[in-house]
Amino acid sequence: MRTRHEVAVLALPTVVAFELGLPHKLMGTAVDDDGRALYRVRVATVDGGPVRTSAGYQVLPEHDASILRTADTVIIPGILGGPPREEGVLSPDLAAALDGLSARMVSICTGAFVLAAAGLLQGRPATTHWMHAEAFRTLFPDVKLDADVLYVDDGDVLTSAGNAAGIDLCLHIVRRDHGSSVANRVARRTVVAPWREGGQSQFIESTPDAEGSGTAPTRAWALERIAEPLTLDDLATHAAMSVRTFTRRFRAETGLSPARWLASQRVAVARRLLETTDLPVERVAAEAGFGTTASLRQHLHAVIGVAPLAYRRIYRGA
Repeated sequence: MRTRHEVAVLALPTVVAFELGLPHKLMGTAVDDDGRALYRVRVATVDGGPVRTSAGYQVLPEHDASILRTADTVIIPGILGGPPREEGVLSPDLAAALDGLSARMVSICTGAFVLAAAGLLQGRPATTHWMHAEAFRTLFPDVKLDADVLYVDDGDVLTSAGNAAGIDLCLHIVRRDHGSSVANRVARRTVVAPWREGGQSQFIESTPDAEGSGTAPTRAWALERIAEPLTLDDLATHAAMSVRTFTRRFRAETGLSPARWLASQRVAVARRLLETTDLPVERVAAEAGFGTTASLRQHLHAVIGVAPLAYRRIYRGA
């Protein structure tokens, strides 16, 4: 019988209340096709005692930091203050709790300050909320901080920007562990977008006006023709805009360039087909609009680090 993935959420003093509940709400409700829970999510504090949240109330978990030793994934939600945020260091008890863990490490928002203070982000790519980027860079100059993205997946260490980006990261983890169908089921139940690419900008400048004169109709049109070799000129022509105007509006509304958005949508289609069908890889590449298996392989590897057949084996079994 499959063993549930153990998730430990570490609540530190001044923990951001909204982010503290995200792992349970998203990962804790993920189930397989037979309705079996795929994760067990437990909350801990360092000493097992209560901590005050950002919302002005205390939480009293059932566990202390000892559960981190046997967890498969450790998640640290954002914090408003404390030594990691203010001085870039950990208290002795927190340092001892995080020392030598073998778990996958995840932070939401300013939880990245904790991972960085523990030395887990040195020389690695990471992100945090853009409002705290300057302070982060001052305290941790050796971290490759990208404050313009929603989340960063660096294998065994993942970081996200604040609040809603924590939702995106939790869904990304579910999708990485169990495939798109499971993650989409969680997203539908939670009534959130099933997938926002991690490289999308944290700050989106505008939305279409009430008359719908933005790029949303063209995006819908493109999705209906995802298998076709769409060009930037095709998209701009459909939107009745110049290429320059279309590109500017598209980025303002989505946080991505048209080319990057189109590639991400094609990767999503390819992943779904690899997970749910027996189509040959050549057919998957064609249906997703990549044209060639080489192009599909390149884009899929860039997003999740594996080739198409390896991806299918991971999520469907040999």
